[in-house]
Amino acid sequence: MCPPLPATESLTSLTVEPGVLHIAASDFDARPMSFLTADGQRTGYEPELARHLCHQLGLTPVWHNLPMFEFYTCLATGKYDVVWFNQAITPDRQQIVDFTQPYGLFDEAVLVKQGSGIAAVADLSGKRVGGLADSTNIALVEGFPGAIAVPYPGSDQVLPEMLAALRAGEIDALIDDELVLVVAAEEDASLKLAFTLPTRVPFAIATAKSTPTLTATLNGAISAALADGTMAKLWAEWIPWKPFPWA
Repeated sequence: MCPPLPATESLTSLTVEPGVLHIAASDFDARPMSFLTADGQRTGYEPELARHLCHQLGLTPVWHNLPMFEFYTCLATGKYDVVWFNQAITPDRQQIVDFTQPYGLFDEAVLVKQGSGIAAVADLSGKRVGGLADSTNIALVEGFPGAIAVPYPGSDQVLPEMLAALRAGEIDALIDDELVLVVAAEEDASLKLAFTLPTRVPFAIATAKSTPTLTATLNGAISAALADGTMAKLWAEWIPWKPFPWA
């Protein structure tokens, strides 16, 4: 369910609640993009960029942990300002929401167990490939000849669940955003990246089609963060192994 938020004080406010940017997100550990620290603080490339943009706009960011499959349903209620959590721009999503300009371009990858023998798309024929349900990742599996897609619902524990399934042999491979799987492989020597798909998917902030002024305002702040080097600095801090897309 989408929990209610404080009633807006002004119908002409930039955001639902004046001075606050209510962000539909997830507590799903998607480091280095977004995750919660041991003391419950949200950090990563996206939250730190959000804090910077909000500071420039005089807003306070407030994140709300929502089921990922309800992100756009919740945004449509008018109780939230944006969806800002690993959101790829896709034609289907553009039918129901607007997007800001991208703040990153990301590839996708396939993770397997050491010794699996999987090193290319062709090796996935007859194999079970797990991925987040209704994501751009799992959609790619439909184009892998003979591969069997195994979708996992988007709970805030979905990545640990998928990794556990891979280790247990319930799936043969896992597809997700490359930067998320790089971290998983670094943390578990029994796993490795089989290959990367150079998709360069644009990630952006989703906004309601009824809030064009907010979209334009966020675009201005993103452009400024790109021009003054702030975005490149945050990228280098959180995603140092991947070249900044707009260098």
